[in-house]
Amino acid sequence: MHTTHKKQQGITLISMILILGLIAFFTLIVLKVSPIYMNHSKVVHALETLKNRTDIEKKSKTEVWRSLAKQFNMNYVYTVKKKDVKITSRGGYLKVQIAYHVKEPFIGNLSVWVDFDDSIEVGTK
Repeated sequence: MHTTHKKQQGITLISMILILGLIAFFTLIVLKVSPIYMNHSKVVHALETLKNRTDIEKKSKTEVWRSLAKQFNMNYVYTVKKKDVKITSRGGYLKVQIAYHVKEPFIGNLSVWVDFDDSIEVGTK
């Protein structure tokens, strides 16, 4: 009599738990990091709006900051503070540089740290 043995196929419970754990880990990373980058896109948009304004290079540093602050308030950007913005203005030239970081708690004592550095230049040096 000849019997055939069937091989078991499929994934074990331990493998399934490991795969689900990895999926949950990467999902958590995406859920923590994506709002940071969405906020950063609002900062970039505020800089582009400032760049496209007429005669912005002739405005004072205070007026430029007020314009940026209004954009940030409208878009609910709270991660950029006045100390993060460096405004250089000379005659018909304006450079606005925003360098800031965001620290978001991740799991326990682990955090996600993201640095951003954006700038615009308008006018001639």
